[in-house]
Amino acid sequence: MARIKRSVNALKKRRKVLKLAKGYFGAKSKLYRAASQQVMKSLAYAYVGRKLKKREYRKLWITRINAGARICGTSYSRLMNGLKVAGIDINRKVLSDLAITDMNSFRELVDVAKAAK
Repeated sequence: MARIKRSVNALKKRRKVLKLAKGYFGAKSKLYRAASQQVMKSLAYAYVGRKLKKREYRKLWITRINAGARICGTSYSRLMNGLKVAGIDINRKVLSDLAITDMNSFRELVDVAKAAK
């Protein structure tokens, strides 16, 4: 059976890892073993970060909606409950954008939510 020589594939693999490690400090961008370990760790951080980003944005939207609702004389939970009872299905991203950019429309939604309770 013929021997398989890995030189080309191994070099490609190492180049790919070192390319991903560009910009890392010290040996982590120069030496394959250190770069490989750091790239694996970085990819894990990136995966977790993508999940955390969604949580962070939702928290931000809720904070903005609550601030707008307090200005209009109610709380976040009462506003959301009132909108649900009124049958208004609007997501938090759009609602927070309304609270920032168009306070009159947001105030109308708050009034509808208050009336629905």
